[in-house]
Amino acid sequence: MRRFFIDTPISQTMRITGIDARHIVSVLRLTIGNTIMVSGQDGQACKAEITQASPEIVELKLLEVIEDKTESPIAVWLAQGLAKGEKMDFIVQKAVELGVHGIIPVITEHCVVRYDSAKQADKVTRWQKIAREAAKQCGRSQIPQVYPIVHLADVLLNNDLTNANKIMLYEGEASKGLKQELAQSSFQAYVLFIGPEGGFSSAEVELCQRHGVNIVTMGPRIMRTETASLAALTSVMYECGDLGG
Repeated sequence: MRRFFIDTPISQTMRITGIDARHIVSVLRLTIGNTIMVSGQDGQACKAEITQASPEIVELKLLEVIEDKTESPIAVWLAQGLAKGEKMDFIVQKAVELGVHGIIPVITEHCVVRYDSAKQADKVTRWQKIAREAAKQCGRSQIPQVYPIVHLADVLLNNDLTNANKIMLYEGEASKGLKQELAQSSFQAYVLFIGPEGGFSSAEVELCQRHGVNIVTMGPRIMRTETASLAALTSVMYECGDLGG
């Protein structure tokens, strides 16, 4: 059954507008009497029947609120160093499929790409759209937020992440592996720091250490940034979340 998101809580009557309405009517050819899945702004999900259908507005009637267990029991934020080309698009899409809670694009010393403020806003809007489509495709009940682009120091000072286990994946020398760190962890929230193509600088590693970030390795092979981010997220979801059942 097709799933769509609305920007309001689930209620007795709902509506879908814009691109999704056109997709429902013009592409999927759904019409009055057809049933779809709806995820509300509050994270609830339901089955709903189409009562009116046009490319501009699709009206819905609540049929049944359902228990939706598509969200992971742990919250993982991906603090991703800005990657060039379409790598960030790929990382956002796959991270959402794996169950990420939020994605924080991060400016670091070795970032190749540099955006002015207008370009930054455009990129975040694009990544948020990719996150929405990925959430819809994989049947999630919530759309992970893509945060504004920030500097590494700003992430470390974010009070909303105080109670999370902060882990930096570092290709340099580290005394502990990711597997060991996760085996010892009882946190319900994690922040994964992944460097850009050039990795993290030694100064950035020291900065993170001063803020209580655990510096770990993922083994003897150096991974590309898009590989490292998804491998780390997969590892956390498998060890601490719901990946694998």
